[in-house]
Parts: sequence; structure tokens; C-alpha cells
Amino acid sequence: MRHRLHWDLLLAVVVAAAFALRCLLLMDATGLWSDELYSVGKSFQASPAALIAMLREDTHPPAYYALLWIWGQVVGQSPITLRLFSWLAYLAGGLVMVAQSRALGGQRVVPLALLLAFCSPFPVRFAIEGKSYALLVLVVALAWWWRRAERPLLYGCAVAFASLTHFYGLFLFLATAFWDGWKQRWSMAFAAGLAVLPSLGWIVFASSYLLSSRSGSWIGRPDFALLEDTLARGIGVWPIPKLVLLAVLLVLLRRWGSQRSQSWSDPDLLDRSGLIPSAVMTGVVVLVSFFKPLAFSRYFVVMLPALLPWLVMQSLDWSLDRRGRWLVNAALIVLLISWWGPGFAELDPVVGGVRSGVREQDHFRAVSQRAAGLEERYSPRARLLNLSDRMEWSMGRLEQPVGSWQGPRLLRARLEDTTPPAELWLASSGPERAMQKKLRPLEEMMEQAGYICAEEASDLSHARLLHCQSGSRIPER
Repeated sequence: MRHRLHWDLLLAVVVAAAFALRCLLLMDATGLWSDELYSVGKSFQASPAALIAMLREDTHPPAYYALLWIWGQVVGQSPITLRLFSWLAYLAGGLVMVAQSRALGGQRVVPLALLLAFCSPFPVRFAIEGKSYALLVLVVALAWWWRRAERPLLYGCAVAFASLTHFYGLFLFLATAFWDGWKQRWSMAFAAGLAVLPSLGWIVFASSYLLSSRSGSWIGRPDFALLEDTLARGIGVWPIPKLVLLAVLLVLLRRWGSQRSQSWSDPDLLDRSGLIPSAVMTGVVVLVSFFKPLAFSRYFVVMLPALLPWLVMQSLDWSLDRRGRWLVNAALIVLLISWWGPGFAELDPVVGGVRSGVREQDHFRAVSQRAAGLEERYSPRARLLNLSDRMEWSMGRLEQPVGSWQGPRLLRARLEDTTPPAELWLASSGPERAMQKKLRPLEEMMEQAGYICAEEASDLSHARLLHCQSGSRIPER
């Protein structure tokens, strides 16, 4: 038994390391997408004062962006350093979840915990994204670790950090404080109650934006698509068929194995893992979202540090014979293959056998490179293109831009000038329909001013670059 466990652990370490290494190697396979560029705009500021002023007009609390600012001052401000920060948090968060699983279930659960912590789609998806989610997983995992160990001071520090990293961290530990109070664990409830005060203070400080209609305006009301997308982030592509196959597997295991316990419903395990307050928070968020939308699939990564140890504990429920072990191993191999292939599709998108460079239907990097050295550049997403230019320059992929991108208002003023330019450039990037919708008013503005625009980047997806020339300057053919 011990010999088999040794080999299972070694194999799990190798597979987990392969997933983590592949994430690292894909750090620069795609350009920064809009949310990552917003992270650049918020965190890579010249001073802390400028950082705070920017964050006061943002949907999220400041801890991640403040840490990212410090990180940028130490190691530099580039797309690589932005994503490397998340990758390091992904490694640390995975190790804490594995340690929590071992503390709850012993050495036997470690191989499965390694595979789920480092190879499953949710942690892999955010391993190299310049957003706060990998850091959120790390600090929430630390909070559950110290809550289980009954260390109120350290638990409170982790709760404060999680609440200031993402508001789902605040929601989660408000629910936990109420739950611990209900169970008369007063020291833990008091620690969490005090720890969320800084986050509540930030809400007051940034209330002019957070309480406005602009905050979270992109989030829709809960529907089946929210459930399906959240499941897909958790278990990968085709989540519903996978759940059906899992149910079939459990039926077969009942035939070939014998259950020793019912740990899935063990109140002590549900409590110590943090799954009960996590489930309470999720239910409240979904209910509230029917009135004020808050439920967004990627935000539910906050559930991972509680759910993962509970899941691996279920492996202790089965005492399998040889056929049962073969069946479980085959199912796990198929699952890992589905995570290695489609699970990396968003980190390493390939079209026609060639890397597309597109991330989340954005391709700002391509526009920055194609428009390098041009003047009179305008875009409905001018701020993001300026940030993209800055990041591409930091990587040495283009020269210092000779001029910045300008928005629609300055384009109109330029066209109304007494000496309008003979030529200028329009560009944008994003999902095709949204990109066309935003760019079309600028094209119409150019047509009304007597310009003729021609496509200069027809080979790109999710990006457009138009060369517009005054009609009087276009030579006759």
C-alpha cells in the first residue's frame, strides 16, 4: 500500500509540475486583453497617490493593485511581470490547498489534491492572467488553513487581505463570521468581524463609484448560462456530459467498491473545510443577483479553496478492488487529457495550426504592432491601445510611440480644424460585433468629412486597422 502511494505521489507531482510549467511557458503567448490592460492602467502608476486616485473609480478593492504596484517597482512593469505575479500566487495557493487537504485527510489524499490544485481548469485559467483571482485563491486558502487551526490573529489577517483583494472575499467572510457566531466560536467570529472593517471602509471611501449604476453594469441576472459557465470553469469543456459520466462512474463504483462512510455529509468536515459558509455566500449572492446583479462566473473561484479539500476527502470513502481502481484511474486520465488540451485553449489559442495571439476576444497587441510609428491615430478604445503600446514598448517589440491614440471627441475636433490631416488611422479590438458597433460611428464621421477608409489588417481576427485618406488626395486609377 505504501509503495503504491509513493508512486501515485511521484506521478501526481510530475503531472502537476507539467501543468504549472506549461502555464509559465505560455506567459507571453497572447497579448494582454482588456481587463489585464486595465490592471496595467491602475497598478503601473507613477506614485501611490495616483494609484489610490485611480482605484477610487474602480469596481474592485485595492489590495491586489497595491501589491502589483510594489511588485512593478521591484521587478519592472511589463506583461511578463504582470502575469508572473499571478503565476507565483497560483503556485503558492495550490500548495496551501494541498496542505489543507493533507491536514484533513492525511497523506493518502495528497496525489489527488495535487492534481486538482494545479491541473483543474479554474486555477489553470487564472494562473497567468493579470487579475486578482490567483491571489484571491491564495489568501482565502490561507484563511481556511488558519481557521481550521484556530489561530484567530492569523485568520483575521488573511480575512482582511481577502476582503481587500476582491469583494467576493468580503462576502465570503461576512457569511463565515455569521456562521461561526451561530456556532458560538466567538474568537473566530470576532476576528473575521474586525478583519472585514477595512474593506467596508473602502466601500464608503469609493462609494461614489461603487454605488452608482456604472459599477458591475456588465453583469447579467442569473440564468442557466451562468451555471454552465461556472461548471465549465470548474471541470472543463462539456461540463454537463462530464457530470453525467461522473454519476455513471459513481454507480459503477458502488458495484465494485464498498463505502466506509458518508463524509460528503459529515458536518464537521463541511465546517472545517469552509464549505458551509462558502455555500451560504454563494446562495445569498445568487439570490441578491436577481435584484442587483452580482453573480459572475469567474468570481466563484473564491469557492475553490473550500471545495477542493472537501472533494479530495471523498476519495477516502471508497475501498476499491482492482477493477475499481482501474476504472477510477482511467476516468482520471481522461479528465486530465481534457484539461491539458481544451483547458489551455484560452491561454494558447491556435487557429489553423498557428497561434492567434487572441485572448478573451481581444487582440490589442496586434494593433499596437501594426500601427507602430504611425501618427494621427484614433480609436473608441484609445486608453487601452495606449496601454498596449506602453507594454509592447516595455518588451522591446516596438519603438517609443511617436504619438498617442486619441478618442472620438478629439477626432471630431481634428476634423473640424482649419487644416485637417490628409490621412489618419482608425483602429479597435474586441469581440467582432461589439468592435464593429463602437468603430462604426468613427467611420461615419470620416465619411461625412470626405475621407475614404480602407482596411489595413484584414488578416487579423478581433482587430481592425483602417487607413483613411481625404478624397481629394486619393490618386485616380
